[in-house]
Amino acid sequence: MTQATHPAICPAPTPARKCAPAIPDGIKALILDFDGTLADTADSHEQALRAALHPYDVGLDHNWYRHHVGLSIHDLLNALPGGRPLPHDEIIRTSRTHLLATMHSIKPIPCVVALLSAARHAGLPCAVASGASGHLVHPGIDALRLTHEFAAAVAREDVAHGKPAPDLFLTAARRLGVPPEGCLAVDDAPDGVTAARAAGMHVITVVDGHLAPADEGAPAARSFPGVLAPAPSSTAVTPDDAVPDITAPRSADSAR
Repeated sequence: MTQATHPAICPAPTPARKCAPAIPDGIKALILDFDGTLADTADSHEQALRAALHPYDVGLDHNWYRHHVGLSIHDLLNALPGGRPLPHDEIIRTSRTHLLATMHSIKPIPCVVALLSAARHAGLPCAVASGASGHLVHPGIDALRLTHEFAAAVAREDVAHGKPAPDLFLTAARRLGVPPEGCLAVDDAPDGVTAARAAGMHVITVVDGHLAPADEGAPAARSFPGVLAPAPSSTAVTPDDAVPDITAPRSADSAR
């Protein structure tokens, strides 16, 4: 995916204006992927997996990894080219140790956090649907100080099948009590977009830090032209509240 083929649907941030995308009419809930969508973690995950594979003389092709970045580490290892048997449990343990050691330094993707803020201002329930393990997803949401924004968080071990199957998104919708067709899903990876489409949701993606149509030629991308319109006053994000201050201490009752 490139910015040229998938133009942004949120305005570029400026010193006077942060990204403030509209919430399309008819949307009743927002469901976000975590890695690469809500949080900019692609580099840290790639480095952690590469370090975990190194003792076994297994390389990790950058382009292959980025194409499969929406998969859980279990599914990544199963799909790894070469077919060589590897000690999955040990590799996963090593990779997670690397990731947890740097969890405090992860950063949010501002345009996605702005969309989350707009949804919460509109009173919409929100959830995370991630192909990663809950051992990483829950600490990651907490590290961003966004735990209180979500009514549900679904991780890979919560469902039978990971992305590109629709299980994660369907489970998140069920936990929110909203039909899939009333949900707006956001995922940066091809497998995640496929999963959200299979779930019957409206879908947008993330390209170079901006929200963009997931597939300009697909029906779901054409189904909410209002996404390009300015946000109504009831759902617009002001410059002051578009991106929460994730460095401020949370109150004791902010986590669920």
